[in-house]
Amino acid sequence: MANRIGRTDISGFGTPYRGKVRDVYTLAPGLLGIVSSDRISAFDHILPELIPYKGQVLNTLAAFYFRQVEDIIETHILDVPHPNVTIAKACVGVPIEVVVRGYLTGHAWRTYAAGGRVLCGVPLPDGLRENQKFASPLITPSTKATEGHDEDISEADILSKGLVSESVWSDIKEKALKLFQRGTDIAAKRGFILVDTKYEFGLYEGRLVLMDEVHTPDSSRYFLSEG
Repeated sequence: MANRIGRTDISGFGTPYRGKVRDVYTLAPGLLGIVSSDRISAFDHILPELIPYKGQVLNTLAAFYFRQVEDIIETHILDVPHPNVTIAKACVGVPIEVVVRGYLTGHAWRTYAAGGRVLCGVPLPDGLRENQKFASPLITPSTKATEGHDEDISEADILSKGLVSESVWSDIKEKALKLFQRGTDIAAKRGFILVDTKYEFGLYEGRLVLMDEVHTPDSSRYFLSEG
């Protein structure tokens, strides 16, 4: 309990960028040191209590899943020299969170239950039930807000606002669906359902790269398969 990691200040690398959970240091041009802390956030607020070993669990789980998808897409990960630390490529982040949903739950269900029949530009039929499985997974992107809530955005708006090029967006969609299928398959072997998740992409030397984390409990919703 005494060794919980809340806020890091590692000398020699300047002031880190502090996210909700991670402290990010620039080690050299193009090279980042990312420390996963024991902070936990919910509904855009960092909670006051630290969770022992949460950072280690998050970082090592992410490293495990990054290894499982390297055949699908290049990842930002270079090394994990400590359970709380990842050495990564410094990517230019795509300003979109790519949310993939396999089931009508959470935000999607709340929108639907309130009468909405379009989610991020994707039409939904009448008569669906809460937690119902979609015929095929939906991509429901959102903007990446620097403060407050991310906002839903449609594919048409992504392209019209020039957030990414049409070719990059096409590549992102293809990779996101393949990643979701891989995560679904891994979860099923362990008695879980990958309900929905979010992916973050970046560009590194012009190449599309998967960054941040993948298929972790911080970025994904899981159900038990049984029941």
